[in-house]
Amino acid sequence: MATKLKTYPGQDIDVTWDGRLCIHIGECGRANNDLFVTGRDPWCAPDEVGADDARQVVERCPSGALAYSAKNGGATEAAPDGNRVFVANHGPLYLRGDLDIEGAGDDQPGLTRRAALCRCGQSKNKPFCDNSHEAAGFADRGAVGATGPGSTASGKLSVTLANNGPLLLDGPVTIVSAGGVPTFRGDKAALCRCGQSKNKPFCDGSHKAAGFRST
Repeated sequence: MATKLKTYPGQDIDVTWDGRLCIHIGECGRANNDLFVTGRDPWCAPDEVGADDARQVVERCPSGALAYSAKNGGATEAAPDGNRVFVANHGPLYLRGDLDIEGAGDDQPGLTRRAALCRCGQSKNKPFCDNSHEAAGFADRGAVGATGPGSTASGKLSVTLANNGPLLLDGPVTIVSAGGVPTFRGDKAALCRCGQSKNKPFCDGSHKAAGFRST
């Protein structure tokens, strides 16, 4: 996918927007300040708000499309307490935490903390969501079911991509249902990304019969 990376410089903080990852959730445009204003040129103006306000807006972006670079010794984005995977109703997997995602570029710093990963199997930007689930009519309400072995550890969550297969999670993680209930806690999980599993969000091997392709 062609690079769509735009930097908006400010005195205390620079904000970047990555069109390769943006799925237009709209947290930025709906924020109650003037960091992002539709129709304004530039659309993003970091100096219109305080650096703390800018950081808060950027960190609400669920896809990692927004990131910031602090200046003058300002705070950087810290990893949340614990890694979480949120299973969206008829939508992607939203990840937050200390993330190491296979396929993330060095020029995509937002993905070290936040990401939206495809689980319908139709994205043209795998492993990342591009909203293809909407046109594909992907249907799964985001129940989790399994409770897992439990985990109290902290640390990085590694996400690797099985060839023509699931997302492989390695590291402490909590999986949260679409209803907001933290359900599965563990250190390893294989999550469906073909859209065909009968045990979503977990893989059940359906990708083989479905002929799923990672690219």
